[in-house]
Amino acid sequence: MPREYPTAPVVGLGAVVWRDDKVLMIKRGQPPRAGIWSLPGGGQDLGETVEQGIRRELREETGVEVELLGLVAVIDSVQRDAEGRVLYHYTIVDYAARWASGDVVAGDDAADAAWFSLDELAGLHLWEETLRVIEQSRRFLNGKG
Repeated sequence: MPREYPTAPVVGLGAVVWRDDKVLMIKRGQPPRAGIWSLPGGGQDLGETVEQGIRRELREETGVEVELLGLVAVIDSVQRDAEGRVLYHYTIVDYAARWASGDVVAGDDAADAAWFSLDELAGLHLWEETLRVIEQSRRFLNGKG
């Protein structure tokens, strides 16, 4: 199914990965939001569970392995073109996770990948939903998810 002008929503999977007090971010290499820092993730493959897909996407985009902590949010992202037609429609499932192993290396369709403190995130141009999900994910760090 095409990502642009889809015939149905695309399921996107992502994770807020924590390592100590830093969050793993990727710079998107492809539309939508190319060039913007975002949570790592990507599309769910047919026959793949949400958790399998998140683990696969994290390995492909960043080279890290994680411990999944729980569901943080489900976000609807619908972008329309100038004529009002649906250009992109993603249903995004975001989990909280804790880094388990691996050195961060940008891969797959990520232009860059790095760890950021919460203070450093304030200096990045981020989608407002990304900031909200990061803040919500913090409750999982102390077992309060």
